[in-house]
Amino acid sequence: MFRLEGAVAVVTGASRGIGRAIALLFAEAGADVVLAARGLAELELVAAEIRALGRRATVVVCDVESAADRERLVNAAVAAHGKVTVLVNNAGGSGPNDPLSTTAEQFNAVLARNVTQPFVLSGLVVPLMRAAGGGCIINISSAAARLAQPHFSAYGAAKAALTQLTRNHAQDFAPQVRVNAIAPGPVLTAALAPYLTDDLRASMTRRTPLQRLGEPSDVAAAALYLAAPASRWMTGKVLELDGGAEWTVWG
Repeated sequence: MFRLEGAVAVVTGASRGIGRAIALLFAEAGADVVLAARGLAELELVAAEIRALGRRATVVVCDVESAADRERLVNAAVAAHGKVTVLVNNAGGSGPNDPLSTTAEQFNAVLARNVTQPFVLSGLVVPLMRAAGGGCIINISSAAARLAQPHFSAYGAAKAALTQLTRNHAQDFAPQVRVNAIAPGPVLTAALAPYLTDDLRASMTRRTPLQRLGEPSDVAAAALYLAAPASRWMTGKVLELDGGAEWTVWG
């Protein structure tokens, strides 16, 4: 129920952090993986780890905000593997923002990064999944989508939109393609590191019921469940993965 033999998974933002952890765990479960990110050297390192597990890895240097790069990513996946059965829309993100100084252009850029590109990339792979007999899409959302907290108006709005996109796409693409999301709380990645002083980390840990912050492997395990036959009767849902926090832990 948790094996992925025969699956071909496209993972965006796969060079580090959550994307890397998902790609490696999928390979351990038997999937071949198409790795997409902007940094070739880091992608090649992940690909080497996947090949050491006995699975195939295809590297595509790709800015998923570029329409041409998205097309090239999908074409490369089909050329190398003949199909796509899993898509993980992991690339995205944004830092805190001041709503009084954030311009319309900056706000729209956050929406494009976190909502528009998963929307378009999902549309490119769904026909391939249907042709392959079925598939699934996993969107990486965020706890910021549901928590009211200062300085997250752009990122929170974008991830809330991604959450609703997940629900609507699940209706659009059923029954052949399942669409679910994961909404992590703070995860120890390079993206979080610039904001994470020792004092802030201690404070965030205290405010989290399970008394630790998330790790990329926690999100990868949830993604494996959503990609595997174990979740075959689940679509349009969001897994909240936040150590039990029902409030912002940022303080």
